[in-house]
Amino acid sequence: MKIPFVDLHAQYLTIKEEIDRAISEVIAQSAYIRGPHVDAFEDAWARTLGVKRCVPCANGTDAIYIALRGLGLKRGDEVITSAHSWISTSETITQAGGQVVFCDTDEETFAIDPIEIERKITSATVGIVPVHLYGQAADMGAIMAIAKKHNLWVIEDCAQAHLAKYNGQYVGTFGNVATFSFYPGKNLGAYGDAGCLVTNDDQLADWMATFARHGGKGDHVMEGINSRMDGLQAAILNAKLPHLPAWTAARRRVAACYNELLEDVGDVITPTIESDRDHVYHLYVIRTENRDALREHLSEAGISTVLNYPKALPFYPAYAYLGHVPKDFPAAYFNQSRILSLPIYPEMPAEAITHVVNVISHFWSSESPKVIELTPANSIGIEHRKPVLSDN
Repeated sequence: MKIPFVDLHAQYLTIKEEIDRAISEVIAQSAYIRGPHVDAFEDAWARTLGVKRCVPCANGTDAIYIALRGLGLKRGDEVITSAHSWISTSETITQAGGQVVFCDTDEETFAIDPIEIERKITSATVGIVPVHLYGQAADMGAIMAIAKKHNLWVIEDCAQAHLAKYNGQYVGTFGNVATFSFYPGKNLGAYGDAGCLVTNDDQLADWMATFARHGGKGDHVMEGINSRMDGLQAAILNAKLPHLPAWTAARRRVAACYNELLEDVGDVITPTIESDRDHVYHLYVIRTENRDALREHLSEAGISTVLNYPKALPFYPAYAYLGHVPKDFPAAYFNQSRILSLPIYPEMPAEAITHVVNVISHFWSSESPKVIELTPANSIGIEHRKPVLSDN
């Protein structure tokens, strides 16, 4: 059985009429750049999170850059961010003129470690960019307390955490501003690049919107950039947004299946979820000392996996100038060779989950593993929806 890492076509087929209608409306209206569909998404996403303002932009990376500029980052200012993340988080700090300061992570949750944040603060520190990695919130209570104590601003990187919560509150609603990516593979994904910023600060929102549109179309009150959300992407996001809660619940059911079936299988460690956080499982990441061999074993069985991320950011050539060594980030360094992302998507059928677990189990033993039957009727079962798998 071939199992893709994610099956976007399966999702499309479940809402085909809505997506096709949204695309047709954009074409009929020639509403390709901004326009009514973008305006509608601004309002809808802000209402969903319970924030005052949403500023759409071209992608999640631009969103971080725009936020940094909006908060007045100056050359030489230091910004603390996670050593374990995608490079968008750190490269934008440098591009905006700041100095990136990497911080180690919690070994169990992969989130930035608040204790280490405080140790990294200097007289040049102006802000913190926590990443809600893989779909689980960072420790926003501790982070916001540190920010208040040291008079720092906070940008939440929510690229992988749509509808994730910390203490019952949506991520993206704690800091000065938050950024989201709607890259196709995200929990709420467009059919191309798209992103946004959210904030409760009207003045900041106005500045960011102006900056993202050439510094004010027709007025040019500043030199800005060209980072606008396509009308087509906004229309697709509007069609998808009502389904996001159900898709999130489905991801959690898939994760629950994995958690139960992978218990006591080899040396596999399933995701650790803190009691004050609601994981949305953009990625389902296990840890094992046998990562590379297991990944090859799964590939030979037709099961796609991904390494998110194979190397902590401080150890890439792009940051060689910082001169970091493994002991500087022991948790991030330890995890980078042990993490493996397994297939997960809302439409993933029970037989696909059990097959993945069977193949993993057979990596350690030739005996047939114990698996439970997953049906819609049991407590961790997932809804069986068609189509269940692509042939690709």
